[in-house]
Amino acid sequence: MNRSVPPPDPAGPESAQTQFLRLLLRDAPAVEYERPLMEARAAGWDAEALAGLETAKVLALEVRTVLADRRRRESELAALYETANDLAGMRDLDRVLRAIVDRARNLLGTDTAYLTLRDPEAGEDGGTVMRVTSGSVSARFQRLRLSPGDGLGGLVAQTALPYVTANYFTDTRFAHTDPIDTAVREEGLIAILGVPLQLNGRVIGVLFAANRRERPFSRDEVALLGSFAAHASIAIDNAGLIEDTRAALAELGEANQRLTLHSTGVERAAAAHERFTDLVLRGGGVEEVEAAVSEVLGGSAVLYDAALPGAGRAGPAGPAGEEAEAVRAAQAGGRVVQVGETCAAPVMAGGEPLGTLVLRGVRLDAADRRILERAALVVALLLVMRRSASEAEHRVRGDLLDAVLDSPDDADALRRRARLLGADLDAPHVVVVAEAPGAHAGRLRSAAQHLAETGDGLAGTRAGGTVLALPGKDPAEVGARAAEALSAAVNTPVTAGTAGPTAGVPAFRGAYAEARRCLRALVSLGRTGEVASPADLGFLGLLIGGDRDVPGFVEATLGPLLAYDRERGTALVETVRAYFAHGSSPARAKDALHVHVNTVAQRLDRVGRLLGPDWQSPPRALELQLALRLHALLGNGLDLDPPEGG
Repeated sequence: MNRSVPPPDPAGPESAQTQFLRLLLRDAPAVEYERPLMEARAAGWDAEALAGLETAKVLALEVRTVLADRRRRESELAALYETANDLAGMRDLDRVLRAIVDRARNLLGTDTAYLTLRDPEAGEDGGTVMRVTSGSVSARFQRLRLSPGDGLGGLVAQTALPYVTANYFTDTRFAHTDPIDTAVREEGLIAILGVPLQLNGRVIGVLFAANRRERPFSRDEVALLGSFAAHASIAIDNAGLIEDTRAALAELGEANQRLTLHSTGVERAAAAHERFTDLVLRGGGVEEVEAAVSEVLGGSAVLYDAALPGAGRAGPAGPAGEEAEAVRAAQAGGRVVQVGETCAAPVMAGGEPLGTLVLRGVRLDAADRRILERAALVVALLLVMRRSASEAEHRVRGDLLDAVLDSPDDADALRRRARLLGADLDAPHVVVVAEAPGAHAGRLRSAAQHLAETGDGLAGTRAGGTVLALPGKDPAEVGARAAEALSAAVNTPVTAGTAGPTAGVPAFRGAYAEARRCLRALVSLGRTGEVASPADLGFLGLLIGGDRDVPGFVEATLGPLLAYDRERGTALVETVRAYFAHGSSPARAKDALHVHVNTVAQRLDRVGRLLGPDWQSPPRALELQLALRLHALLGNGLDLDPPEGG
């Protein structure tokens, strides 16, 4: 509310100065400083007094301006201090940047404020990228990038000096580019002030204040924004350091957690390894290791044998589903593999796959996978030890078989050696000689040795074939069982000749020779994949058998004809012999027999009634011709018994 100013005292100027002081005291508007002059003129003051009063008015207005500037500076400094204090209390970098542009906009009263920072992807010599804005409405402007020297911001970042322009588009002091000008035009900016954000003499970005109308920025505004930028730079640096510290602390925490987990894992692995080692030292087997793995890691552990794909150690069904996938991946990669809830570790010794240790129903971390890997190493050690012991026993059984076949004279010594292996050489045995061309020789040998070991028999290799001597009385049954087991081991058909049963140590040699001749006969006849003893080969068995009964074969084949001739004095046997000898031609046979062709036909008809209608089929004809020759040999007194030993 304006109070009326008393008219100045005409006696002197002090009363007028008092009026001006009162105006200053209440911060009256500048227009009120004209009232004392107007009243003085109305009161008729002289020119000199009016001049003195004018001087007092000018001085009072100057004092008023100084006081207003000081109040404004105090307000700006207070706001700057408050802003710096607020920024110093902020810890999040994005929040600090947002506060900087909002405060800059409020301090200068501009339409917009925005801030760019060094592009981390462009390096130290690169440009700046728009980081945060206040009052912006253009998406293009908010994604702006400024190359060094381009635009007003690029010039500020390049020179580290503040720049101000009242009209951006008419200012030629900086390089204009289409992307920048388009973004500025889309934002509608005209007057722009930019000051550098500096830290330790290095420009880290640019702080801007801008208006959408043409307007010059005063030196005080440039200085104010520059001071604010100095505080903002420190706040940005502090926030960045705090973020780095937070990140370092988080990383340290993660590292500490990983270290704790690693230490726990190492201790657990050491305890597991100690337990596995103790099992080995106490003579434990694979089953005990499986149980220990299941207890330490959870789940259910099982070993799959690499030598017999698709079968476990004890003979269960092979792996399927994710177990089969895990086994294949572990063997192919030579490392522990997790597939679903199945973890598989290859069991290897010197690069040779011995099997796969599978843990079902669990998901293992890296530390637990190392425990499973150690368990696989222990299993490999046990398998190698078991194989070494088994191979030693197999060698002993093979050496004994060689001695039985090569030197059967010292029967008592051979019996003593056999008893140490659980074998009884005086019990009936069947000798099996087998081969499987193309099969893995080591697997065939191992399977034969396993059969001998589990069946109290003997096994070895002679003349390129696999030889077995197994307890039993039926060559067909023992041979079929052995061939089936061998075929399953090598995954291919096995051809086997059998002979027996034996009666004492010396009989093994003859049985071996007989079984080997049976094998050669099967191969010669193209009957690979079959099993046969001499009894299964018909007349061939007669030829290759060690106990062949020639008179019995002759009687079994020609018996009806021999009996007819003896009873009636006929010559059926002689007629059949001549018939075959002359190419099954009755006309030519009659000349050799010196009879009429009708006689030959009548005799052959009688033969058919005695031997059956198929007597001229190729198999029967062959047996008849062989029997006729043997009958002639027997008639000449030739000894057809086999030599001793086959």
